[in-house]
Amino acid sequence: MGFVMPEDGSDRGRGARRRGIPARSAVRRLRLGALLAAGILGLAGCGTFDLDQVSVPLGATSSPSEFADMTPAQRREHERLVAGYGGSYADPELKALIQQVVERLVAASERPDQKYRVTVLNSPAINAFALPDGSLYVTRGLLALANDTSELSSVLAHEMAHVIARHATIREDQVKQAVVVSRVISDVVNDPDLGALAMQKSRRTLASFSRGQELEADAIGVGIAARAGFDPYGASRFLTDMGKYSELRSTAFAGNTSTTPDMDFLSSHPATPERISIAVANARQYGVPGAGERDRNAYLSAINGMVYGDDPKEGFVRGRKFFHPKLGFTFSAPEGFSLENTSQAVLGANQSGREALRLDAVRVAADQSLSQYLSSGWIEGVEVNTVESLTVNGFSAATAIARGDQWSFRMFAIRFGSDVYRLIFAARELTPDIDKQFRAAAETFRRVSTGEAETVKPLRIKVVSVGLTDSAEKIAARMQVPDRQMERFMILNGFEAAPKLKYGDKVKIVAE
Repeated sequence: MGFVMPEDGSDRGRGARRRGIPARSAVRRLRLGALLAAGILGLAGCGTFDLDQVSVPLGATSSPSEFADMTPAQRREHERLVAGYGGSYADPELKALIQQVVERLVAASERPDQKYRVTVLNSPAINAFALPDGSLYVTRGLLALANDTSELSSVLAHEMAHVIARHATIREDQVKQAVVVSRVISDVVNDPDLGALAMQKSRRTLASFSRGQELEADAIGVGIAARAGFDPYGASRFLTDMGKYSELRSTAFAGNTSTTPDMDFLSSHPATPERISIAVANARQYGVPGAGERDRNAYLSAINGMVYGDDPKEGFVRGRKFFHPKLGFTFSAPEGFSLENTSQAVLGANQSGREALRLDAVRVAADQSLSQYLSSGWIEGVEVNTVESLTVNGFSAATAIARGDQWSFRMFAIRFGSDVYRLIFAARELTPDIDKQFRAAAETFRRVSTGEAETVKPLRIKVVSVGLTDSAEKIAARMQVPDRQMERFMILNGFEAAPKLKYGDKVKIVAE
């Protein structure tokens, strides 16, 4: 969670909105249902292989020399993407391995003359995407989930296939056409609602087309990887692990997935089981499992020591606790909550999916009291008689209750330095006991000392060798994860069932 504020202290304009900060000129009233859809209960959709779905802020964080041959427009797009994913992640050994894999794939592809640039993004998200000019992007979160060179090659070949098939260019043209149609209807027919309906129908058409693109890229990618000498079943194995990881997160953040808002990804990409079965069918055209290179040891060596999960400089989660050493604050969620740090906010939910929270930051004028802010109408359903001023560990604050049709909210606004942090709790039924828990959690918001901040260490992927007395359960117990150590260990290492490890085997764990 970057909590990036505009340089001039305002919260106006597109840059502010893209950073998750409501612009006063654009967000006057926030509907309670929209707040949930914006992320409080949307966590069940996280962790998916979200190819080519990008919405990120502006910025510049990459090496000028590496991308000197880009046009100004390409460079701006590249910088936009890199900044939105926490910058680039530099690791010489990992970069060298990726470059070797790309060179083999290019030589085996339908376009061996096409040039590609690969950027590893400093993000825990599981994502990869491509631009029409051959710029490929893969997050370290995705690299942490992969287990060998064939799985890496399947991801890179899939993205190369999008470039070869001109999918990104076709999509750009389709989107432009849809926008023009909706504007013509709105302006000429003078019916904004009809224009919006036309745009919605166009989006559904585009989504259906995107499903076809994804499956086409899967097929092309498997062929490229196989001709390059990699195991063509790498794609199906990686998609399987990705599906398990997504299911684990869905269960952790919203036990009842029926409460989860419809996610755009689900309407624009084929379901993972479908992709797996098709990927296996594609691979069978090139041989039997194990016929091509996998090289697990080389891959594990390249990712050994790679940062896992949140980068501490952007804040990180440890169990129920969120800690932001750079901004100098911390807070703890109520018992039973799982937290997720995103680029826009810290989100959380309990196992039942009936309670949730969101922490984000806004600018509030210094001469406006926080009680006035909570009553100002930025969110619907505020019960004015519940607004009260208070202090939280020495910081000026205010709290209030807001109610919607299905959810009730306990909201806090806490002034910390020049910013105001909004801690918003949601419950299907806001009982006195639950409200007491929410208040107690808000009281944990506090400043951290310099010394405390300096002790923070990131979690990393650690590759360990199996000892003579080691079992899977024993090694999994070393995983520094909030829960389900064995399940997370199995998914991280691509194990179908509890493995019987052999002496000397290399496995991944997560630890400081």
